[in-house]
Amino acid sequence: MKKRALIIIPAYNEEDNIEDTVSNVKRMNNFDYIVVNDGSKDKTQEILNSNNFNHLDLPINLGIGGAMQTGYKYALKNDYDYAIQLDADGQHNPKDLAKLIDEIDINHFDMVIGSRFIEKTDYRGSLTRRVGIYYFYKLIHILTGKKVTDPTSGYRVVNKKIIKEFSNYYPQDYPEVEVVVDLAKKGYNIHETRVDMNSRQGGTSSITPLKSIYYMIKVTFFSVIRKVF
Repeated sequence: MKKRALIIIPAYNEEDNIEDTVSNVKRMNNFDYIVVNDGSKDKTQEILNSNNFNHLDLPINLGIGGAMQTGYKYALKNDYDYAIQLDADGQHNPKDLAKLIDEIDINHFDMVIGSRFIEKTDYRGSLTRRVGIYYFYKLIHILTGKKVTDPTSGYRVVNKKIIKEFSNYYPQDYPEVEVVVDLAKKGYNIHETRVDMNSRQGGTSSITPLKSIYYMIKVTFFSVIRKVF
């Protein structure tokens, strides 16, 4: 029987990008998708409705963690074999969807992370972002012994076991690093594969320099706590 995959697209105030992002996913034909509109205050909901895109509307903004957990609950309820996070801002390239699915399906991994760094790609991030990524690479290695070259990448696919895990618990904000530490602690098989990523296609990122500092402190604290306890 063919395995079923769901693309989860969390969206908060993505009026500049959401139509193109979903249209590009739909052109792939082989995947179901659901947009989780995370209490957007701009025209995101209007665009979703006018294009008849598959979506769920959250009444308030829950953050990336709440939006993704909603998507995982939907995947669990509808008995999907795999779930993939694909960001609404156009950074994740839909052409890599099939590669991620093949990697997890053929090799029976629990999670496959799309990495910008496991092989050389055209990605060029800011110095601050690259320093943060390296910091979390070292943190994960210290806490788990695993080398994850792109720990902040949200472009990742998980199997049915992890869908169930994430339906029960998912960090509320900046979850990428914390869930890797948690899954590694539980003995799940995590793998990386090369993907290409684009720059944000429109709008502005919600992650400011001040939030980046908060992010590093918070994620470090909770990752250490989850590793210890």
